[in-house]
Amino acid sequence: MIEIRLHGRGGQGSVIASKILAVAAFAEGNWVQSFPKFGVERRGAPVEAFLRIARDKIFIRSEVTDPDFVVVLDPSLVEVIDFTTGLKENGSILINTPKTPQELDLSDRFKVSCVNASKIAADHRLGSVTSPIVNTAICGAFARSSGLVGIDAVCEAITQEVPIKPENNSKAARVAFESTLF
Repeated sequence: MIEIRLHGRGGQGSVIASKILAVAAFAEGNWVQSFPKFGVERRGAPVEAFLRIARDKIFIRSEVTDPDFVVVLDPSLVEVIDFTTGLKENGSILINTPKTPQELDLSDRFKVSCVNASKIAADHRLGSVTSPIVNTAICGAFARSSGLVGIDAVCEAITQEVPIKPENNSKAARVAFESTLF
């Protein structure tokens, strides 16, 4: 079983990103589990979402504390929270940032990939320039960096789960897939 923890801010679509990835992984024959961690979230407040992908039934029902992958939708969270807490040795991190993995000051214990999902989302008119909705772009980047789901399955899941601008969202996912840096 692979466990993924997503960190974002309210309004960026981290919960929907988790659901899109779950739908894509399920379409490819996996068992999945996707759920958010809610508190008194409001737009802009830190939010977590969780995803499990397995070849067999998933019986565990707790939040993901020791993920294999961490996805950070908002680069400002890097300075606010310790998103690496519990991340397994040699685990993978995907960060929405214009920086390269080499520019980030992260431990050598993790595999790091980056994508400028904010620019991609803004370029595809997803949200606004000041508040881009990066979830579909981050899903495309996750497909590339993890290899756990295919980009075609992600784009199909986007058309099923995202009612607003499904074409722009799918295009953003494909651009992010191609733009992910390792």
